[in-house]
Amino acid sequence: MSGGVDSSVAAYLLKREGYTVEGLFMKNWEQDDKDDFCSAALDLADATHVCNQLGIPLHAVNFSTEYWDRVFSHFLTEYEKGRTPNPDVLCNKEIKFNAFLNHAMTLGADFIATGHYAKVRADKGLGALYKSKDREKDQTYFLHAVSQEALAKTLFPLGNLLKSEVRSYAKELGLVTHDKKDSTGICFIGEKRFKAFLNEYLLAIPGDIKTTEGVCIGKHDGLMFYTLGQRQGLGIGGVKQGLEEPWYVVDKEIKSNTLVVAQGNNHPSLFSNGLLCGPIHWLIDEEVPLPLTCHAKIRYRQTEEACIISPLRDNQHCVMFSTPQRAVTEGQYIVFYEKNRCLGGATIEQRI
Repeated sequence: MSGGVDSSVAAYLLKREGYTVEGLFMKNWEQDDKDDFCSAALDLADATHVCNQLGIPLHAVNFSTEYWDRVFSHFLTEYEKGRTPNPDVLCNKEIKFNAFLNHAMTLGADFIATGHYAKVRADKGLGALYKSKDREKDQTYFLHAVSQEALAKTLFPLGNLLKSEVRSYAKELGLVTHDKKDSTGICFIGEKRFKAFLNEYLLAIPGDIKTTEGVCIGKHDGLMFYTLGQRQGLGIGGVKQGLEEPWYVVDKEIKSNTLVVAQGNNHPSLFSNGLLCGPIHWLIDEEVPLPLTCHAKIRYRQTEEACIISPLRDNQHCVMFSTPQRAVTEGQYIVFYEKNRCLGGATIEQRI
């Protein structure tokens, strides 16, 4: 029970289907009472209110230590390397479908359930992951690293619902969360002051902003604050004899601490024909024959593109796309699909 509308309706649907339901609220980030980055207190109050309305008990557990050790430390290490991590994927793998699952089992649970928009089919103790009915809200991208064993013990009550239907249920039931805004951003940071937050943990080293031709046109605040494809916040004004088009980040040269930019939304430097990725976490029971032709996406809000996965040495892989992909970002994830089924995914290591 996160205190949001999705987990609220998920709990209601399970109870309606005859399950014995108990709620569990996770606190994953320690914060000062004056800190308004997170809304844990408000979320807990909403979760408590919903559980009281539904007539189910609510447990609360603190996984802050596990979150720091298994998720946040990796988050900082990746930013130190100049990469752009996605902690939500690791949070699902290590906290929601590991620490939470284990804790629920100690409480005597048979399954855990969440408000994710996804579907799972379990067979012989292993779960297969499929897209939800609501393709706009489908969250299989963020769930690709969860183990098949954990998926087999998971229920996704919202898998066959649209978000609009979920809010309608909540409103009809009079749940306090029926019109609550969806949470966005990184859970321990919230939606604002990202630069100030990151400055608390990492040393920012300013450097040059250069064009693809090597011309210095400004200064950056630290490579960790920028990501490929970024347009806003570059602080680049008009350049003498330059084009009128906006500037975009096209590369980060770590050794020289240089941010490389180019003008135009369709500049060739923004596009890659493929990528190299690390070990693939497969969500398939049988051994996967490689090379494999399937579809993949390199960010959450993207339509999958046709690709070919080829094996390399040391459990590395080469992925080539049928059409060039914009802003392939090291540290993010590539997730593979075959029609509606999520096959698994891997961390992006290098652009091609």
